[in-house]
Amino acid sequence: MATTQPPKLVPDPDGRNADFYRHLASGRVHLQRCDDCARSLHPPRYLCAGCGSDRLTFVAAEGVGRLFSWTVTHRPLDPGWAGEGPWATVVVEMSEGVRLVGGWRGALSELALDLRVVSEVERVSDDFARIYFKPGG
Repeated sequence: MATTQPPKLVPDPDGRNADFYRHLASGRVHLQRCDDCARSLHPPRYLCAGCGSDRLTFVAAEGVGRLFSWTVTHRPLDPGWAGEGPWATVVVEMSEGVRLVGGWRGALSELALDLRVVSEVERVSDDFARIYFKPGG
């Protein structure tokens, strides 16, 4: 008897997070930047953490960074991810200075602190995409 894989959970972000994911769904990483002090911000917010300005815009990021940390999942909580493990969730320090969390698109044996990585975007809908990182950049 064949079983069907349940769909992967698709979050429903709101507020400034919705803006981040909507930009990500365009196929490229965009980060919030302060128009007054040029600081890059993540997670998105309503006021700059550096100068307090509310003049914040999303700008295209380089999409490269360095591996800061990771964890490996062997048993997913979401049944939509069953059968895909083990996989790594990584924290990447982007060249813009902020850290992003995403999935790993490389062999687990390649994971190493300070490894240069490049981002990949997997569009799910007009309003949401998943971000992944792989060696390179």
